[in-house]
Amino acid sequence: MQPYQDDIQAILSHRHDNGADFWATPDGRLLKGSPFTTLESACMLFELGVPLSDPVLGETVNLIFSSLRKDGRFQLLPGGIYPCQTIGAFRALCTLGNAADPRLENTIRHLLEIQHTDGGWRCNKFSFGRGPETEFSNPGPTLTALDAFHHTPLLNHSEALDRAALFLLGHWETRAPLGPCHYGIGTLFMQVAYPFATYNLFYYVYVLSFYEIARKDKRFLEALAVLQSKLVTGQIVVERPNAKLANLSFCKKGQPSGLATERYLEILKNLD
Repeated sequence: MQPYQDDIQAILSHRHDNGADFWATPDGRLLKGSPFTTLESACMLFELGVPLSDPVLGETVNLIFSSLRKDGRFQLLPGGIYPCQTIGAFRALCTLGNAADPRLENTIRHLLEIQHTDGGWRCNKFSFGRGPETEFSNPGPTLTALDAFHHTPLLNHSEALDRAALFLLGHWETRAPLGPCHYGIGTLFMQVAYPFATYNLFYYVYVLSFYEIARKDKRFLEALAVLQSKLVTGQIVVERPNAKLANLSFCKKGQPSGLATERYLEILKNLD
């Protein structure tokens, strides 16, 4: 029996909430109902130990790929397509073992073509108005993109990805809200959030630990030290779970998480 069977069943119990199967809506929305969206739910199931051979994950992967356009973008919602949506789908598919799928070649090419001048990724959507800060990339989607790319052969062999890592390391210094979506480094960022879905200290250190250019940077080491200062008997304690996941055992607020600690040990392995 799976050690997290109750958590797995809880996530599966939401798979028809949006009106279609696999956490989707009848009109093909794969991002509705966070954290029980198509992308997030599939990644959580995999995190909980559901094998990639499981039919639910297999069909979910097929559903995500069905939203892929010829130019490499993913249309996860009716209407416009934004880079953060393509990045989210790319990350989910890479997490679910599809990084080498030739269908993603155009996605990789597209993302590298639209990389912003500062090294990150951004959308031309200004929900908060325009200002000097909106000329920068969005750190959150940039982190998610680097999470996806670390599954590919481009890891530590791409100047473009190195520039993206340096952009995020620069944000550690400025901490100011950046990008059209105003991603900042403040109180919420510093709270350990798990599972990985938002821009926060734990996810930041985890993703950057895969990148050689970051591992030797003092800004990364400072972030790592802050994360390590929060450990309790060597374990990761979740400080900010999604409220809708409050009843799931693997990410209980204020309690050590075995799966989160496995991710922390992965950071240490990367440093070795």
